[in-house]
Parts: sequence; structure tokens; C-alpha cells
Amino acid sequence: MTFISTSQLDELDLQILDILIKDSRTPYLEIARICHVSGGTIHVRMKKMEDLGIIKGTKILLDMPKLGYDVCCFVGIYIDKASSYTKVIEQMSSIKEVVELHYTTGDYSVFAKVLCKNISDLQDLLMNSINTIDGIQRTNTFVSLSQPIDRNVQL
Repeated sequence: MTFISTSQLDELDLQILDILIKDSRTPYLEIARICHVSGGTIHVRMKKMEDLGIIKGTKILLDMPKLGYDVCCFVGIYIDKASSYTKVIEQMSSIKEVVELHYTTGDYSVFAKVLCKNISDLQDLLMNSINTIDGIQRTNTFVSLSQPIDRNVQL
């Protein structure tokens, strides 16, 4: 992982990022108006931050329950040995319900965020997909009842 020196970003860069965190669809000319600079300046700054890997793309945020995915849960995964890690990650990557995967410290080797349509689908996913992966010793599942906070990091 490459860390970005704070000297590579100035106040304008941080202001641009703050605007985009609030609404990533803000047009460059609107950002320029807010920042009191030209649209070209915003374009150059955006390109610089993309080249540095600070901006890695844009995403659409979906309301998953409205699309029929009513169960969000977190699965703590115990991997049997460190040498199984890469193989487990590769196989977990092919499971579409796994939307995030974190290599962690503490009780679990890996922590996964999973979205399913219902509890029956979750049970099937655990029994027939996740727990059948070679290298996974066992899992521990936590169902999310609600998500009262959902935000990006504030700069």
C-alpha cells in the first residue's frame, strides 16, 4: 500500500473531495463555482487524484431492501491455517452475495459482509457455499437488524 504524502494534497484538493463525498455526481463546473476556480483546474486536480490512487472510481448506491435483499449480515470466518488464506479469498470472491471481505485481527481470520434475499437464502449460502470452502474451519454469523449510520469518511 502506498501512502500519499499530505504535501501532495492541498486545501483545494481536500475541498474537492469533501464536495464529492457529499455528492459524487456534482458536475466539475459546479465544483469549480463552489471553489472559485476554473473547470479546467478541477479537471486537472481530479486527474491528479485519480493518478495518485486517491479517487478509485465512482459507485452507485443502491437501496438493497427495495431490490429484494432484506438480510444483511456479517460472517466471521475462521481459516484453518495461514496458507489457506489465498485460496479461501479466491473462492469467496466468486460468491455474489459477499459484498465486502476484510482480513482481520482478533477472533476471526476474515470478516465478510453478506447480502441475501431472505433467511432461507442465507442458510443455503452458509451451508452450501461458504462452509464448503476448503480452508474454512468454521463461521460465526451476525444478522444486522438495522444500519442507523451509513456514511463515508469525513475529511
